[in-house]
Amino acid sequence: MKNWQRKTGRILVYTFLVLNVIAAILAYKLTHFYSNVPKVSGPYEKVANDNKSERFSFLKFPKSIVEDSLLVPHETVYIKTSDQIQLEAWYLDSQKDDTVRPNIGTILMFHGYGSCRSGIIKEAEAFYNLGWNVLMVDFRSHGNSEGTASSIGYRETRDVKAAFDFIKMKKGKQIVLWGISMGAATILKATAEYDLKPSKMILEMPFGTMLDATEGRLRSLGLPGEPMGVLLTFWGGFEQGFWALGFKPEDDAIHISCPVLLQWGILDKRVKEGEINTIYKNLASHEKNLVKYEHSGHESLCKKETLKWTETICNFLK
Repeated sequence: MKNWQRKTGRILVYTFLVLNVIAAILAYKLTHFYSNVPKVSGPYEKVANDNKSERFSFLKFPKSIVEDSLLVPHETVYIKTSDQIQLEAWYLDSQKDDTVRPNIGTILMFHGYGSCRSGIIKEAEAFYNLGWNVLMVDFRSHGNSEGTASSIGYRETRDVKAAFDFIKMKKGKQIVLWGISMGAATILKATAEYDLKPSKMILEMPFGTMLDATEGRLRSLGLPGEPMGVLLTFWGGFEQGFWALGFKPEDDAIHISCPVLLQWGILDKRVKEGEINTIYKNLASHEKNLVKYEHSGHESLCKKETLKWTETICNFLK
């Protein structure tokens, strides 16, 4: 009996150790992107990745590639963060073409995990055509911005703060924050952490907690979210020096008092409806609206349901 218990104990210990080693390696791989690395089968240019072929890849993941297909006037600008990371962005000045436009304000745009500003061009052009200036930012370790490590929104709050200060100095009339997926979650944390005062906020499919985001990522790869989600979250934060299990944008929503438009696709396999409902409930804003899209998943709502997205955005930005 004692021998059986010892063997069972050893098996459990070895299994636990092996799972932690796998989790530590995978967490590192999923949070680091590199330049000059051959591009794999394309998930990193998108908001979501449902390509299960990458699940067993232990190669270095390439940084998302910036491709300029913008059809409106724009310039490349550079922004320095408080921790000396240089961000690259596109600035769209609504006053620089031949069309007479009112100077409404500026929309700061933040993409999702693994993507870059090229992935949010359709939304940017829509905002520009409504008369807004637009700043499209590559997060650290994405696109042409510096860095190799992504903290999935934790340290990226410094990127949001730097971009906000940049526009406040440049044209600080009305500033609206727009983000998708990781971008939206980062906006929630940055606004609470730095007490930012945007005029309005548009959040599309933000995750509720870092653990939720990790489990959603595993689900998109066809893997079970539990128990590996907890281990991946722990090791991802440990490797970068922060408590990832305590990163909860749903709690940051309590500090948001400006008008908020929260949007989510019903077919989303990455972010659950419960996460969205909790964020919406926690928002302190007296002017908040939750819009759900019947035919969309974890993807660009603007591209998938263009008419509904455009009408909703126009009504919110009036």
